[in-house]
Amino acid sequence: MSSAKKNQPIGVFDSGIGGLTVANAISKQLPKEEIIYFGDTAHLPYGDKSADAIRFYCLKIVKFLLEKKCKMIVIACNSASTAADKVLIDLFKDQALFVNVVDPLIDAIADRDYKSVGVIATKATIRSDVYRTKLLEKKPKLKVDSMATPLLVPMIEEGYFNDNISEAIISNYLSDKRFQSIEALLLACTHYPLIRSHIELFFDGKVDVFDSTDVVVQRVKEKLKAAKLLNTKRANPHQFFVSDFTKSFEETTHIFYKEKIKLEYCPIW
Repeated sequence: MSSAKKNQPIGVFDSGIGGLTVANAISKQLPKEEIIYFGDTAHLPYGDKSADAIRFYCLKIVKFLLEKKCKMIVIACNSASTAADKVLIDLFKDQALFVNVVDPLIDAIADRDYKSVGVIATKATIRSDVYRTKLLEKKPKLKVDSMATPLLVPMIEEGYFNDNISEAIISNYLSDKRFQSIEALLLACTHYPLIRSHIELFFDGKVDVFDSTDVVVQRVKEKLKAAKLLNTKRANPHQFFVSDFTKSFEETTHIFYKEKIKLEYCPIW
């Protein structure tokens, strides 16, 4: 990393376009940083893929981002963070800084005095048991209840997150008896910030709700600052790539990213 320069971009990738919530947060809080985003829309969702398949996809994507001279790579996908983070760091730690979306959220919860928390995520993230495992390493007496919520990602990507359909699905999941006594709920998927207000409404303010966007941006800033790589000049325009392109992908980006963007088709497979 000694040869990295401040004006090099930050790479952000996800299984699709949900990771744009993280890219959007970075662009708002660190406006001088250039972002190169890659959404692996050819293979979405990662949530129902095997860990080996996810690692294979991530290796290819990171190589692409490194070719784009990224000084940091943000794994803006919980499934990818749980399956591939260690492998990616082992292979590429000398070429870029890495931030995943799991550890900053774990640390935010561990810093608070909760006795019982819940986790909702994709099947792959829940199957990995990474949140429960890492939380118990830091707080052995903490009660952690996890649930896979596979209908939420397609619901959000199709734009159904502000109507009776979404309310029914969210209520059905959160009414589970496992969540009746929790003090906090972790939204362990980068799509879920878009329904955070609905989840908070369901719990009527009685449960603290956390997503990864703000804590991930803070981790990004801390790591860049420690490495003396925070950009101090105006950034180049952001770039947005996808491995499969449809008009619906481009139309859906406004849900996740608050400015108009153009997706560029990049078939790296």
